[in-house]
Amino acid sequence: MSFRVVVTDQVFPDVDTERELLAQAGGELVVAHGDRDEVLATAREADGLLNTFFGLDAADIESLTKCKVIARYGIGVDNIDLDAARAAGIQVSNVPDYCVEEVATHTVAMALALLRRVPEGDALVRAGGWGVRSLGEIRRVSNTTVGFLGYGRIARQVATTLRGLGADVVVHDPYLAPDQSSERIVDLDTLLAEADLVCVHCPLTPQTRGLIDARALARMRRGSYLVNTSRGPIVVLDDLTAALREGHLAGAALDVFETEPPPTERLIDVPNLLMTPHSAFFSREAIRESQRKAATQVIKALRGEELDYRVA
Repeated sequence: MSFRVVVTDQVFPDVDTERELLAQAGGELVVAHGDRDEVLATAREADGLLNTFFGLDAADIESLTKCKVIARYGIGVDNIDLDAARAAGIQVSNVPDYCVEEVATHTVAMALALLRRVPEGDALVRAGGWGVRSLGEIRRVSNTTVGFLGYGRIARQVATTLRGLGADVVVHDPYLAPDQSSERIVDLDTLLAEADLVCVHCPLTPQTRGLIDARALARMRRGSYLVNTSRGPIVVLDDLTAALREGHLAGAALDVFETEPPPTERLIDVPNLLMTPHSAFFSREAIRESQRKAATQVIKALRGEELDYRVA
């Protein structure tokens, strides 16, 4: 079997893992370069695509003349028109389990940093201050209710860790029936009203885009916290920064944003906002796992074998 696979956007340090696996299966790996039109021209006659952030809409997918599979390195597939792929007979896969530990750990780190006011303490000492009077209220984690918006692999690992510190857990997930979990499953308004800390772990869909807006933030307890390590457009950034400036929220932590990188002028002097550069997924081990699993999906699809992580 001879085939050609194109990487639409090379964001990793190297593609040695993919190149080796594909070569062993008789394939050639090509990394696309240039602007959008140049990438699509390179991809047009590929048998398979490896994809990270590069958007593939219906017209892009229709232009692919030989493609049998699009394998995304990450978890979400909102940058790929799945309906168009199905119509074109192109299988789509993701890697839903490669960075569960990393994102869960990052979420816990952000949550504890907010609850313990670590950024404020750091800024206080750097400014020559001292003592706890300037930090505001700090409560015990064991007196905290954590609300999970979405309750998949990552959220469950976060819940296990925070419950180990004594926190209570409440969950909103429309895809999870009460008899499928031992957690307390509630509607969204109840979760927002009861949680001291809300962790966003749902996928980006038409239903969740902009879900955490001004109305939802107003439903949250005054003095509560929000952490988003899922998808940026789930949280309306301007509404969140307004809630922080007004003091309704005590703090928020974002690893993802509506647009990336975010517009810095909208974030200047926003109080109690902790940010990281979409790095929650990252570790050396996670990246290698993602590369290996994505390349394996391409090989399986081109051999006519069943995919491990088919989403379309």
